[in-house]
Amino acid sequence: MIATAVAPLRIGVIGVGRIGRMHAELIAHQVPGAALGAVYDAHEPAARTVSADLGVPAAAGVEEILGSDLDAVAICSSSDTHVELMIAAAEAGKAVFCEKPVSLELAELDRALEAIERAGVPFQIGFNRRFDPGHASVQEAVSSGAVGEPHLVRISSRDPAPPPLDYVKSSGGLFLDMMIHDFDMARFVTGREVVEVFARGAVRIDASFAEAGDIDTALVTLVHEDGCLTAIDNSRRAAYGYDQRVEVFGSEGMAVSENPHGHGGAVVTATGERRPALPYFFLQRYLPSYIREWSAFVAAVKAGATPPVSVGDARAPLVIGLAALRSLRESRPVRLEDVKAA
Repeated sequence: MIATAVAPLRIGVIGVGRIGRMHAELIAHQVPGAALGAVYDAHEPAARTVSADLGVPAAAGVEEILGSDLDAVAICSSSDTHVELMIAAAEAGKAVFCEKPVSLELAELDRALEAIERAGVPFQIGFNRRFDPGHASVQEAVSSGAVGEPHLVRISSRDPAPPPLDYVKSSGGLFLDMMIHDFDMARFVTGREVVEVFARGAVRIDASFAEAGDIDTALVTLVHEDGCLTAIDNSRRAAYGYDQRVEVFGSEGMAVSENPHGHGGAVVTATGERRPALPYFFLQRYLPSYIREWSAFVAAVKAGATPPVSVGDARAPLVIGLAALRSLRESRPVRLEDVKAA
């Protein structure tokens, strides 16, 4: 039974590694209207630790969480478990929050999304960057008409350091692991679907990426349905910190989301200007967006509304990512309709 407007939405977290533990802590302490009901992890010591730290039960198995009276589940386990867990949660009648990606395979993603729609349960995919105040302000400037008709979008995402090679091998690669956030951002800030993708990539940082069949540097151009163009650049290593910027240039002006610095102070002398460094870790940069993401999910579920980042938003970025992979491999633009039909 879904919580009322007064009672908290009771949520169980499945998977309490780094990202799952963060979600559990936010639900327990920083999301109004939410309550952490239980945690589970296939690695029992991790579940016991989070259980003790947050004062909630550690479930003996997924079945215990899905068979309980909890209102919702957060699926934060390894990506290869997401599809089956989503299906099971939907069949149990739970509202579902799932970290990205649901799957690296379109057919499997569709199988999970069909189960969600068949059960009629609320669903939200974890594209947290939509809830970053700066990025959201760009979307608001476009949707309000303040910058006019969008003509050009520029998105930069550059990590401070590459992930471990073992992670790279199982992640789906730069397009499906890292740039998928930017594919979603392009749709979000413009409000327009993507119809064509052209991708170029290179190994400029670490030769081990090539050995894993991946790239570490990429530039992708998206064509939107109205002709707007988006340019996305990604790098797995930025020596100066975590670099995340979004810009929309339109017929009446421009909207920009810049990097936040450690603080707003600066030192300006005859030799130049000195500012604090950028955040180095994604949680430093995006923690407020995760809180806003959860608040939106809880509010939607309690109101009986569709969560703001739902079924279509889980599918479209994967299709764009698969088109980018094909474009890179075949050195040509790829229409999204060709990927959907594959």
